[in-house]
Amino acid sequence: MHSTKNLNFNLIAAAHADMIEHGFQPDFPPGTDTELAKIEAQAALAPSNDVQDLRKLLWSSIDNDTSKDLDQIEWAEQLQDGRIRVLIGVADVDVRVPKGSLLDKHAQSETTSVYTGVKVFPMLPPELSEGITSLNENEDRVADVIEYLVDESGAVSDGKVYRGLVRNQAQLAYPSVGAWLEGHGPAPEKVAANADLAAQVKLQDKAAQRMLGSRFQHGALDLETIETHPVVKADEIVDIGTQEKNRATSLIEEFMVAANGVVARIFEQAGVASIRRIVRTPKRWDRIIELANGLGTKLPEQPDSKALNDFLLAQKKKDPDHFPDLSLAVVKLMGPGEYVLVKPNEESPGHFGLAVQDYTHSTAPNRRFPDIVTQRIMKAHLAKAQQPYSEGDLNAIAQRCTLMEDAARKVERVMQKRIAAVVLHPRIGQTFKAIVTGVNQYGTFVRALEPHVEGMLVNGGKPGAKGLDVGDRVTVKLVSTDPQRGFIDFALQGSRGGP
Repeated sequence: MHSTKNLNFNLIAAAHADMIEHGFQPDFPPGTDTELAKIEAQAALAPSNDVQDLRKLLWSSIDNDTSKDLDQIEWAEQLQDGRIRVLIGVADVDVRVPKGSLLDKHAQSETTSVYTGVKVFPMLPPELSEGITSLNENEDRVADVIEYLVDESGAVSDGKVYRGLVRNQAQLAYPSVGAWLEGHGPAPEKVAANADLAAQVKLQDKAAQRMLGSRFQHGALDLETIETHPVVKADEIVDIGTQEKNRATSLIEEFMVAANGVVARIFEQAGVASIRRIVRTPKRWDRIIELANGLGTKLPEQPDSKALNDFLLAQKKKDPDHFPDLSLAVVKLMGPGEYVLVKPNEESPGHFGLAVQDYTHSTAPNRRFPDIVTQRIMKAHLAKAQQPYSEGDLNAIAQRCTLMEDAARKVERVMQKRIAAVVLHPRIGQTFKAIVTGVNQYGTFVRALEPHVEGMLVNGGKPGAKGLDVGDRVTVKLVSTDPQRGFIDFALQGSRGGP
């Protein structure tokens, strides 16, 4: 581990300034404390005629080690006909944050929580998102319950939504659950101590693997971009860690994709307008074809997610070290996701990367405003009440959400670079094994393999490294870092050619 104390750079202040620069309001507005006090003074929510008491079910949650804003919990049941019944409990945020309230207006402006690595800038105050609207362990909460059945082929059917009173009985984390499910780690402490919980999580994994296989058959993309996070000890960033996909992250992803599909289809069948999350058919498919040709694979002239995924799977097996960079290139060429209004009887453009047509965000209302909107639309539908938003309202909200999600990505990306520059500063002069990730008119870029950070190759302080191409393995020396700009400069020490 390496100390960063000798570099006086305030990452939290930089993150706060970035938030403002990109159009966020990182500080909650005047009057927040008064509104919070009223919400906290409300009596605990007891079951009513439209709320089923489901607290006896063995609910659990799986999230990041550091997550405090728990949006969903899960439970599954094996049926005699071979199908698996899945229930997703989603935190009822709307019941505490009514439409038109001060906090609702702030959330509608921000649209998302922003995770900068050094500080979370929450869409809703932590007293709510980490407190009374979070599905915290051993706390009774009102939730929207999304139910569906998964058959042996992975097909999802019999989707429904209803209100429930739930209790999270085990808060679990991706790394330990994933290692256990994959057979290369012990059962997490709570799982090891409870045979019923162990069986429950195994059954959930079984359902998720069925659905994952089904989506891959329909062309879902197996992408593997690498996410990094700061390693903090005693309030000091000491290193950069890597978060990789595993069976636990896949379990939750599959459950949420299916749940969001159930909600979208309910709206479709009821003739209710909603907001959908889409990734359009890639406009730059020609460039994806070129990318594949350069690696010895011919893709169809027309966009074909199944053919693209077959290519990706082959490349992952052939060159696993460089696969995250290929994944990132494909992600960029597909273009960013966006939120759109989908009117009754209007076909959704769908989500190209997930290979699904019906997809609305509904499972993370503590951290995303579209999910609160979806929650309100669903509650009005269930109550046979007037819908809370007009089509014009929904269109404006969708556009705002797309804009601010793009801004959040920019803030998070620049903060990742700044954190890396701070962490690596004490290691100037050290050498690292790296791989070339980009060559363009601006210079040659490399990714160190440990820790996982990117930087530019320089020669005498100027961009320079002739004769290298993407995928080449190199040894580089760290020569400088600039946390304010998020720059990391390496000098070439040696290379051994392509992958």
